[in-house]
Amino acid sequence: MLARNRPVLEVRPLALEGVCEISPLRRGDARGFLSEVWSERAMAAAGLSFAFVQENHSYSAARGVLRGLHFQKEPAAQDKLIRVVRGSIFDVAVDIRRASPTFGKWIGIIVSAQAWNQILIPRGLAHGFVTLEAETEVQYKLSAPYRPDLAGAIRFDDPDIAIDWPVPPQQLQLSESDRSAPLLAAIDPGF
Repeated sequence: MLARNRPVLEVRPLALEGVCEISPLRRGDARGFLSEVWSERAMAAAGLSFAFVQENHSYSAARGVLRGLHFQKEPAAQDKLIRVVRGSIFDVAVDIRRASPTFGKWIGIIVSAQAWNQILIPRGLAHGFVTLEAETEVQYKLSAPYRPDLAGAIRFDDPDIAIDWPVPPQQLQLSESDRSAPLLAAIDPGF
C-alpha cells in the first residue's frame, strides 16, 4: 500500500515546453487498486491549470494503428491529457508554435496501461500516436470541443519533422485523411 501522505501524481517535464509526463499514484491491496487519474487540485499544486470540457475514448483493434498528427486552431485550440486504459501507444507531440525555439521538433514517449502514465500536451502542439499492441484503448481529456472548421493535420511522415515511429511504415494503418495530410511547411497552423 502506498503511503497516504504522498502526492497523488508525479509530474515530469519533457523536452518541449509545456509537455509533461504525469504518473498518477495507485493505492492497492489484494482487491485491486484506486488511482486519481485527474485531479484539478493536484494539477494546480504541480503548477498546471487546465479546464477540460470533453473526454474521448478511442479503440484500436490492431498494433500499428496510427492516429494523427492532429491539432485545432484558435479559438478552439486544445490542451490534451492522454492516458491508456488497455495496451500501449507511442505518443508524439510536435511543436507547431512558429515563434518557439523548438518549432518543428517532436517528443515521443510510450504511454501504457501497465506503466499507468499519461502525457499532457498543451495547445500549440500537434498530437498523434501509434498503437504498440492490439486491443489498445486510449482516453484523452480536451480543453475545447472538437471543431471541424478549425481542425488541422500534419503528415505523420513529414521528412522535416522526421518522427522515428517504432512501427515499420509498411505495417501502419492510417485513415485516408491522415495519410494525405499536408506537410508542416505547407500550412499555417495559426500559432
